[in-house]
Amino acid sequence: MSSTRYAIGVDFGTLSGRVVLVRVADGVEVASSVSEYSHGVIDERLPESNVALEPDWALQDPDDYLRVFGQAIPDVLEKSGVKPEEIVGVGIDFTACTMLPALRDGTPLARVPQWRANPHAWVKLWKHHAAQPEADKINRTAQEMQEPWLPRYGGKISSEWFFSKALQILDEAPDVYAASDRFIEAADWVVWQLTGVETRNTCTAGYKAIWSKRDGFPSNAFFGALDARFEHVVDDKMSRTLTPIGSCAGVLTPEAAALTHLLPGTPVAVANVDAHVAVPACTITTPGSLVSIMGTSTCDMLLSNTEAQIEGMCGYTEDGIVQGYLGYEAGQSCVGDGFGWFVENGVPPRYFEEAQASARTIHQVLEAYAARLKPGQSGLIALDWWNGNRSILVDAELSAVVVGITLATTAPDIYRAWLEATAFGRRVIIESMVKGGLEVNEIIACGGLPERNKLLMQIYADVTGLPIKVAASSNASALGSAMFGAVAAGKVKGGYDSIREAAEKMAHLKEEVFNPDLSNKEMYDALYAEYVRLHDYFGRDSHSTVKRLRELRKSVV
Repeated sequence: MSSTRYAIGVDFGTLSGRVVLVRVADGVEVASSVSEYSHGVIDERLPESNVALEPDWALQDPDDYLRVFGQAIPDVLEKSGVKPEEIVGVGIDFTACTMLPALRDGTPLARVPQWRANPHAWVKLWKHHAAQPEADKINRTAQEMQEPWLPRYGGKISSEWFFSKALQILDEAPDVYAASDRFIEAADWVVWQLTGVETRNTCTAGYKAIWSKRDGFPSNAFFGALDARFEHVVDDKMSRTLTPIGSCAGVLTPEAAALTHLLPGTPVAVANVDAHVAVPACTITTPGSLVSIMGTSTCDMLLSNTEAQIEGMCGYTEDGIVQGYLGYEAGQSCVGDGFGWFVENGVPPRYFEEAQASARTIHQVLEAYAARLKPGQSGLIALDWWNGNRSILVDAELSAVVVGITLATTAPDIYRAWLEATAFGRRVIIESMVKGGLEVNEIIACGGLPERNKLLMQIYADVTGLPIKVAASSNASALGSAMFGAVAAGKVKGGYDSIREAAEKMAHLKEEVFNPDLSNKEMYDALYAEYVRLHDYFGRDSHSTVKRLRELRKSVV
């Protein structure tokens, strides 16, 4: 048997699960495989029953996650020729908050015939935003009760988060709530399916379920103030026993081994969040570098020794990313998804024809045209709120805006304006962090967008005034999970004893650096000032036009 050792990382994304098989000694990715979810994002009608969903819903089928294990893990073993006995550990990361109701034995409620036609029995994906009324209630009640944990989350809890979604189930489907023995993050649920043991991780609990290492969850009195039936939600349907990231959750059961083609007894790491696990995979284990995981949405992660209350942060958690530091999270709830929306809905056929004739993607064609424009040349500015605002405003009710369109405006003009809008949104987040006393010296980018759109990276550098480096791995989250899989095994079994040790050997950056073009600074500063004016005008007024339009839409039967 070869002395070379490998780890497997499984990254559960919005539309698919990606598996990488990584060499433990140096982080080289030997094989990868993607398993598309058969049901994708369920946002219009439930499968089979055809039950219609209301706006802002986003569900998934938990069995799609198990198919990732059964398809992609055997695939990387076959592609690589690596033997199961050479795998030292498996790590898992997941979009969050993605949560589901289950029976006590872990059976998803969506799999139970009695509940399969009820939308609330299904997985609520991270971008399920229909729980905004519940988020508003949580925030209002927390403010009235002067809950000490609220400032830790920038003053607002998001509709995307755990208790907003759980409270929506109680409000709209109390029978589903009563039938649910467990509410659990999908990250923890899939680890449960591999190990046979329910294990809950500190990362998702800290960032998405208002838990802290020092204080635990909010009091029962707070939950009871939301709804008397909700008072004991933690003890009745969750758990107060949480396991730190970097720990071993358990080992593969014989059933999970048969599914994955791995050996029974293979160590499985405690689950993690897709954005957070990418930080050490980008070589970052100390403060000062903002790690941006850029894909359908963007998550911004920052390590710090400083405890600060920053407006609109998704929160900070002690040891939430790397042990020994506070980990801050912020982000934008729609980036790549917004570019995709524009391509699908706002680009004339001639650009698609040009793409086909030149053997390029439509994004490559638009990027080439947009790159010819100077900052400010289009006369446009936009707000990047296709899917609401995660940070700084923490409001899923907001929607995108573009200003300055004339009869001379072209598709590349608008495309560049959308790219710039997300850069301006990023700058708002960074300036909020710095104003609060945090250190941000550079941006480390990873995910799909840095690989595909060089113009976007240069615009981000120009707008923020910060150098941008890019992770060497195009699968940073999956690599990070593999690194944690190696840590779960420990040095004695061929892995590492800490994520810092793993990062030193397994994580790498590309040589390419995007430095700010100072010739663009004056114009981008002027455009950013206009962005902030629009940001505050449309975003901070509870009766702003974008909110009023949403109310009017809902009133139409």
